[in-house]
Amino acid sequence: MSLHLLRIKSSRALWAPWLLALAALMALPLAARAEEPLVKRHAVSKKKHSSRAARARAAARIGAAHPSFGQRYGLHRSGDPLELKSGVALVLDQDTNEVLFSKNPQAVLPIASITKLMTAVVVSEARQPLNEMLAVSSEDVDTEKGSSSRLKVGTRLSREEMLHLALMASENRAASTLGRNYPGGLPAFVRAMNAKALALGMTGTHYVEPTGLSSRNQSNATDLALLVREAEKYTLIRQFTTSPDYRVALGARNVQFRNTNGLVRSGEWDIGLQKTGYITEAGRCLVMQAQLSGRKLIMVLLDSAGKYSRIGDAERIRKWVGELPAAPRAPAVVAVASPQA
Repeated sequence: MSLHLLRIKSSRALWAPWLLALAALMALPLAARAEEPLVKRHAVSKKKHSSRAARARAAARIGAAHPSFGQRYGLHRSGDPLELKSGVALVLDQDTNEVLFSKNPQAVLPIASITKLMTAVVVSEARQPLNEMLAVSSEDVDTEKGSSSRLKVGTRLSREEMLHLALMASENRAASTLGRNYPGGLPAFVRAMNAKALALGMTGTHYVEPTGLSSRNQSNATDLALLVREAEKYTLIRQFTTSPDYRVALGARNVQFRNTNGLVRSGEWDIGLQKTGYITEAGRCLVMQAQLSGRKLIMVLLDSAGKYSRIGDAERIRKWVGELPAAPRAPAVVAVASPQA
């Protein structure tokens, strides 16, 4: 074998291990890149899970630091057969006045935006023009809780539109505007709210403003059942509290507002009137008048712990009512013809 061939073979032998190592290093990033999406997905999933857990821990800390009145009073320690998450509950047959279910019905608590039902009753009784245009003022901006609103200062809507938004979307600035434009202004409006409460026999109820943002607006389940019964007499209140959504012109835009109670969009419920409410001091609240299993019922849920717990409690009650014996029917009245003379 020539010296030249020996040199070539020797050179190949020297470089072969290095070439193999280089090829392996070049392949490594490709393999890593092939696994990268799986690793990223796992990391994102882990991050989301961690984020949800962090939010849950933060919510628990906030709840512990700022308990509702019902939690302070220990109302949630009261057991009940339906294991409701609400500290207060009342289910009443509207036709017979029979109490089907009650839990702490006399406990006086903040009622948040359930207040707006009384606001609507007072506005309705005043019989002011529904087509009168009202303007949102800086006085209507929430300085109590700092809540936001899509109704900017200067927004002009009719009294009817303001009432619709206050009841359906729980718009605080709309409720405040309605009260401020009452004859005699806001002080006269609040006096009218409290006078109406007394006239209805709501002796455990007190109002200080028309939105429900103040924790000093307080009532109990028994009183609120009376309010629901009264509010149901007004066609507009029934209509506005149960409309699923509503569009209004805000400047150059048509803005859609949605009902704060998703049950109005459920095919399993026949709701005649409803109102939701929430502030920290009140917990989640809900009042409804609904047809369930052939009964016309008034339902009050106050100080429910958890974002969706009041809806869960309402569903538990609906199923429970469906298992009750049928409501007794009033005996038929037979007209007897008087004998002819």
